[in-house]
Amino acid sequence: MPALTLSRPAPDVALLTFDLPGKGANILSTPVLDEFAAHLDALERDTACAGLVIQSGKPGMFIAGADLREFVAVMDTVTAEQTTALCRRGQALFQRLSGGRFVTVAAIDGICVGGGAELAIWCDRRIMSTNPKTEFGFPEVKIGLFPGWGGTVRTPRIVGLANAVEMITGGESVDAPAAVALGLVSDVVPAEQLLDAALRLIRDEQQTRQFESDRRRWAEPLTINPTELAFLGATASAVIQQATKGKYPAPAAALELMLETCAEDAETALLHEAEGMATLFGSPVNRALINVFFLSDRIKKDTGLDRSDVVPRGIQSVGVIGAGLMGAGIAAATVKRELPVSLLDADADALVKGVRSAMEDVTYNKKLKGPDVSRAVQFAPLLKPCGELGELAACDLVIEAVVENADVKRQIFARLEPQLRPNAVLASNTSTIPITKLAADLARPDQFCGIHFFNPVRKMQLVEVIRGEQTSDTTVATAVAFAKSVGKLPIVVYDGPGFLVNRLLFPYMNEALELLSAGVPIADIERAAKSFGMPMGPITLYDMVGIDTAYYAGRT
Repeated sequence: MPALTLSRPAPDVALLTFDLPGKGANILSTPVLDEFAAHLDALERDTACAGLVIQSGKPGMFIAGADLREFVAVMDTVTAEQTTALCRRGQALFQRLSGGRFVTVAAIDGICVGGGAELAIWCDRRIMSTNPKTEFGFPEVKIGLFPGWGGTVRTPRIVGLANAVEMITGGESVDAPAAVALGLVSDVVPAEQLLDAALRLIRDEQQTRQFESDRRRWAEPLTINPTELAFLGATASAVIQQATKGKYPAPAAALELMLETCAEDAETALLHEAEGMATLFGSPVNRALINVFFLSDRIKKDTGLDRSDVVPRGIQSVGVIGAGLMGAGIAAATVKRELPVSLLDADADALVKGVRSAMEDVTYNKKLKGPDVSRAVQFAPLLKPCGELGELAACDLVIEAVVENADVKRQIFARLEPQLRPNAVLASNTSTIPITKLAADLARPDQFCGIHFFNPVRKMQLVEVIRGEQTSDTTVATAVAFAKSVGKLPIVVYDGPGFLVNRLLFPYMNEALELLSAGVPIADIERAAKSFGMPMGPITLYDMVGIDTAYYAGRT
């Protein structure tokens, strides 16, 4: 079945709709690109066509980018020359969007990234919807590449070199208001008004012919003061080095490419972009990051079970026992997703501190770089401080996050379980204690599991869902669904010493202590670990985790 359909919202305007059959996202595979090229062939022969609008038939999804599986398929056999040629073919195809007699408009609703963003950037104009999911970005550096279909050439000429450097080397997307501020898009309208807005824009361009002068201007070299160029290069390089620690070559390569080609005409710059891609494609870093991408994508779709007939229980309210660093973090992550949380701690001072910490996290606004009063008004009613276990009786899920001591945890469970609803799920945030051992005295061990968040909760996406010997499939599915609902990536592991992460981590941590005991200076241990690529040294990590937590976990 075709991935694109051609229609006529007006006699002289064509509408191309991307809607890949049977898929949740539009992907630019080779067959899709061939189909796109065939439509452009037909439209270029149509002398009556005055405008082309490109849209998606999938709400909340414009185009997600190139088909990475095709990348993997040729990675072991393609030569540098062939990689360059593949990029050149993609560039030549998208260039046709700014080379024909008619004006082209990308009407973007939802995610527009990677190759999809490059297709849109080659259009004469772009319009974005007010849909909160709508975003525009070049995330290629996150898989060890940079845009290779004209993104590094066209973007600087439209939004300015400094803005393009930030977008492409950082790999982060921008929302519609930011895109307007950058000059990336012409208008932002509700999704249902995108087509009408695109048609109006085409009529305006027919009158002014501004798109033709923009085409000529964007094909020329950029005019930039040498001093400003040197300053941009130095500051951007420092930011990249700080972020990557020199371990990821793509951001630095993208920066160098854009600095070198900004003074060239677009055609010459495109050739250098394609040649530069050949130095990154198939490298060990590129391969590893693509592998991480596929694994992350798999986790997002994984229910945690091999069977598909298990329905998770609905979670309408959550209880968290322990208002320390982890408990407050779990509470904040849950409240952010607008789930009511009852936060309990036997220590009144700890409870006050935990509630304050959770609300600071919940109300933080990145744009304001501080607390947002509107967020406080929205989320504060969802966080309830509690002093007695009975106040958690109505919760659908209760997560214990107290000290890493099996006896303390079992005492809490013995008092709490009789007060819970019959179908409530009880979980522990333990990092190492066997779930089966903790469940030994429970009346409903099948409704008990581990839900292990990592510190700091606001930053760490991974959550371990630990299945004890008697944990039911429904409990596992419920825990997985809950973790996903609060924006985390859960993995299901069987019960065992350290589960997954600490089973890998503790030999490394223990060896650091062995080195320290043997007289190796702390600074040398830290430096070696960070030089290898660790975000922090093992002794710093001990301080972050807490010596007491590490001690209890180590004994387990």
